[in-house]
Amino acid sequence: MRIVVAHNRYREAQPSGENTIVDAEIAQLTAAGVEVLPFLRSSDEIPTMPRTAKALLPVSPIYAPRAQQQLSRLIEEHRPDVLHLHNPYPLLSPWVVRTAHRHGVPVVQTVHNYRQVCSSGLYFRDGVICQDCRGRALGVPAIVHRCYRGSRAQSALMATTLAVHRPTWRSVDRFVALTSAVADHLRDYGIPDERIVVKPNGIPDPGRPAPLGDGFLFLGRLSPEKGLDLLLDAWRRHPDGALGPLRIAGDGELRPLAEAAAAERGDVTFLGPLDRAGVRAALEASAVVLATSTWHDVLPTVIIEALASGRPVLGTALGGIPYLVGADTPREPAGTGPARVASAVPGDGRATLPTGAVTGEAGWVVPPEPAALAAALPLARAGAATLSAAARARYERTFHPDVVTGQLVDVYAGLMRAKTPATP
Repeated sequence: MRIVVAHNRYREAQPSGENTIVDAEIAQLTAAGVEVLPFLRSSDEIPTMPRTAKALLPVSPIYAPRAQQQLSRLIEEHRPDVLHLHNPYPLLSPWVVRTAHRHGVPVVQTVHNYRQVCSSGLYFRDGVICQDCRGRALGVPAIVHRCYRGSRAQSALMATTLAVHRPTWRSVDRFVALTSAVADHLRDYGIPDERIVVKPNGIPDPGRPAPLGDGFLFLGRLSPEKGLDLLLDAWRRHPDGALGPLRIAGDGELRPLAEAAAAERGDVTFLGPLDRAGVRAALEASAVVLATSTWHDVLPTVIIEALASGRPVLGTALGGIPYLVGADTPREPAGTGPARVASAVPGDGRATLPTGAVTGEAGWVVPPEPAALAAALPLARAGAATLSAAARARYERTFHPDVVTGQLVDVYAGLMRAKTPATP
């Protein structure tokens, strides 16, 4: 099995979970015996490009001629079975799908964001969820609001690219949706069910979980869409020390908010940015991991890290978070009144969560509102020990590299079988 993995790497100065996942996936496929042909470009190449190449950059998201020539040569030389595309912008262009098809090579694309529709890829603008461009032939709102890189001109180019390549995306042979929410996004875009496979990312197994620590950990980019301000609003509704410690790790534009909270309260600690060893130590010191995003977060890797470490997760009911904690098919769905959830706390084994909140297999999700999050915090702390083993089990069953790599190989094999003529 010979697979081309195509990806335009984001700048190294801009931390990218997508770059990390692509690197890990290539390593996992290689370890599984798949011959991987990397077709990688990096946005870090742009400053050193010749002047003529830079002159073509404005149109490269629509059509990148050099990338098409190089991909054609690669296909002709190596005769791959499948092309697996991740991010095409700006140096590859979605045109690589057409180039692969011209050579008879089927295409898989992993959908890491919402850029089939949204120029920023986030469905998030000015601090709130925004889907103004859904259903439009041209994303004029993205142009008006300068959604791509804060530039009206670049936003116009990206909106045009999305319009031009609507038929290109709809020709992809198989989409890998990282969560059920991404699958819903693709269906809304017009992709039929039979061309969508839900397969999350996996992370290496950190080994047997350490005993639960105490309190909560918020680990991630300190930017508005990650919901640090929502968390702190909810946290301040409890007396200092009532919930145990809150550790905040990461960096970003909201760092002053984290530093101010740590200075204000004795139960908040700001850890700053952490290396891998620091992340591991912070996870082991905590009992519950928080994922309080206020946008439709596609697949926060911190949740998978939490589950691998046997830490249940309290998150907002947005994007892929319910899927990750097993709450998109909850034990007891929330109705018009408070949800009743089995085994949430010790004692009689039942507790009342706020309206709209749900307990899943490996954690809890609540509406992205301070009152709902504040009400769920003590219940999550009390129920952490009950869900710890289930969190680890969900990782082993759904997010372990052996599991997700096997699913991906099955996707490739299915496309290869479909391409091979039946024997008379």
